[in-house]
Amino acid sequence: MKNISYWTQFGKGFSRWWLYIRSFGNYFLVPRFLYRLRLNSLLRSLSEEDRDYVQRRVEYYNRLTQPMRLSDACQVRDYHFPFGQKKKLTKYFFDLYEVVRYFSPRAAFCYLFGDVTTVPAQPTFVKSRPIHGENANAVLLKLNKWRHFRFVNDKMSFAEKKDMLVNRTTWANANPLRRTLNEKFCQHPMCNVGKTRMEEGEQLPESVKGFLNIPQQLEYKFIACIEGNDVATSLKWVMSSNSIAVSPPLNYETWFMEGTLIPDYHFIEVKPDYSDLIDKMNYYIAHPKEAEAIVRHAHEYVQQFLDKRRERIIQLMVADKYFKMTQC
Repeated sequence: MKNISYWTQFGKGFSRWWLYIRSFGNYFLVPRFLYRLRLNSLLRSLSEEDRDYVQRRVEYYNRLTQPMRLSDACQVRDYHFPFGQKKKLTKYFFDLYEVVRYFSPRAAFCYLFGDVTTVPAQPTFVKSRPIHGENANAVLLKLNKWRHFRFVNDKMSFAEKKDMLVNRTTWANANPLRRTLNEKFCQHPMCNVGKTRMEEGEQLPESVKGFLNIPQQLEYKFIACIEGNDVATSLKWVMSSNSIAVSPPLNYETWFMEGTLIPDYHFIEVKPDYSDLIDKMNYYIAHPKEAEAIVRHAHEYVQQFLDKRRERIIQLMVADKYFKMTQC
């Protein structure tokens, strides 16, 4: 794959501090009006070949079709870093700031940070939303992208990997399907699944297996990506690797458009009770060409998110549509 970066634990920590330095520098030193002057030229800079593709993504993220008046909204000029608050959600703040700073100081918007699993009552910028049902009021932006949009450069081919499934998880406040996977398969010979730490009143101590870093997980053909509070963060980097993501049916989506992923084409879908897990693993182990096709399709899917300039324009177009639909 082209343009895919891999980060070590040290590099991850270093890049976090560089992110803060750069974000605060832009926040304090660059006047917002300079960004507003660039908005129209950025929106007009798309090539003809990109225009239809970009518009489809804009309509996917922002499904508003009727004008709607906002209540209790924040204006761009009042969107400031929450220095006095205990829970600042710094990465979310700056990811949203990088978008709204291009618009009029009087433009009003609603936003909700964190793992959003319900649809707000009025149009709101969010990181995540339910895939199914009416979700137009949940307008997706690329929030907390430092954590969610990290990809890997996997040097090991699918054929070289272990014929096993790997997963590491915590259970606190997470999807019970994570617990089910561990309880059923923590001792299965084809699975290296387990928890990273002991829980209070632990009933299954054999499932506590400690931490595995990403290079260690990439040694396995199959990596379980089970949704937690919302999406499975690991799904994105697994799909950029030469391993195959394994998941029950998906319920939530982010800027990654998880709702457009095709089961057994981009990832292996298993039943919520995992009753077909081992059979599906054995099938793809016995049919490596079909497995490698899934890896290839996953790479092709990830590739569309790597053009940073186009990604920024799509976000600006999503926000531009939002402001036009809510300025009643």
